[in-house]
Amino acid sequence: MNALDLSRWQFGITTVYHFIFVPLTIGLSVLVAGMQTAWHRTRNPLYLRMTTFFGKLFLINFAMGVVTGIVQEFQFGMNWSDYSRFVGDVFGAPLAMEGLLAFFLESTFLGLWIFGWGRLSPRLHLATIWLAAFGTIMSAYFILAANSWMQHPVGYRLDPETGRAELTSIWAVLTNPTTLVTFPHVIFGAFLTGGMFVAGVSAWHLARRRDVPLFRRAMRAGLVFSLVAALGVTVSGDVQARVMTEQQPMKMAAAEALYETTSHASFSLLTIGSLDGGEELWSLRVPHVLSFMATGAPDGTVEGVNDVQRAYEERYGPGGYTPVIPITYWTFRLMIGMGLLAGLLAAAGLWLTRRGRLPGGPWFHRAALAGVALPFLANTMGWIFTEMGRQPWVVMGLMRTRDGVSPDVGTAEVVTSLTVFTVLYAALAVVAGALMARYARQGPPPQDRTPGADEPMPVFSY
Repeated sequence: MNALDLSRWQFGITTVYHFIFVPLTIGLSVLVAGMQTAWHRTRNPLYLRMTTFFGKLFLINFAMGVVTGIVQEFQFGMNWSDYSRFVGDVFGAPLAMEGLLAFFLESTFLGLWIFGWGRLSPRLHLATIWLAAFGTIMSAYFILAANSWMQHPVGYRLDPETGRAELTSIWAVLTNPTTLVTFPHVIFGAFLTGGMFVAGVSAWHLARRRDVPLFRRAMRAGLVFSLVAALGVTVSGDVQARVMTEQQPMKMAAAEALYETTSHASFSLLTIGSLDGGEELWSLRVPHVLSFMATGAPDGTVEGVNDVQRAYEERYGPGGYTPVIPITYWTFRLMIGMGLLAGLLAAAGLWLTRRGRLPGGPWFHRAALAGVALPFLANTMGWIFTEMGRQPWVVMGLMRTRDGVSPDVGTAEVVTSLTVFTVLYAALAVVAGALMARYARQGPPPQDRTPGADEPMPVFSY
């Protein structure tokens, strides 16, 4: 493997690892803010204990997200200097806004939330967690605006002398149609992650009949949050698919391994055989679904890989413009399948816990605990599909991935950094997993140790 391949592997590994923590941070921030709001309105100590318990897990996850995110952005200068030189004037603007505005907002108010209990008025203290949650969401928006520019560049011009992309309209970048459809899809996915996490942790305690009144309420809250988020993911994903088809027809064709332009196109749930346009032994298909996903009409025409390849050759010159079809095909299905399973599990849990009931057997508790992994897997598959489906472009239509790598970074340097990051991230994964498991098993503070309205909250003291 050369420096380009290794740099792609390194960026992919660090990106996927970082995004494990991001959606959980976003989802838990809103859920914890909702729990504290319920306590503020009702003064029910169950909600305060719930806030303390899940707030601790939220803080651990937030810290891990910060650590991995810093490394993520440094890679643009380490392994992708030609890319940074070409797009820095445009790509750097939303990243700077994320750091100076959104991250500053969330970290500042999160600090006030941690240390302000008993020192700020109850209303002001409640406002700090909501502002921290708002900051996490805005941080995601600016990051997605930068990524969406890579998918669909707008608001720029190419300097004829330097060959660099220069920003002409930050408003166009921030209101990129790709951003406007990607943002709700990612946020709903984060809400689904947070909701399933709360439901899964609650199920573990309910299976052992610990703090049943508290964890039953927490489970119901997580399941409602998850079901609403699953519906939001479905609707926003449907809209996003049509925008993606218009802007990146190759990506939609690769998602189905559709080689010839077709109307009334079906969607294959499962295919046995080659996905290279060669031999298809058997497939399970749903009629008209791909046409509806891509165009909004069951009889719509979907461009095939071969036709898009010819069009791109005419527009951009000779070369291969087809991504790795098996990866796009299976990640697209795994993304959809994992998300649907999480939504179905949330609906089943709400039915089983209706009117004060608890699930009678252990199967649901085990399923809910295992279901925590579903949104994480769906998010990961979605990002792999999004980024791999754009290949060979690092900026769609402007720069190929091979042209963005650092020219003076050799294979030995990338091997070294890849090895160090992988080992370091593995160690961090063990530490983060151990901390999350320890405090999740520990449960909320006892009733007699729950602070009052004018006492500091012992975030890590029990």
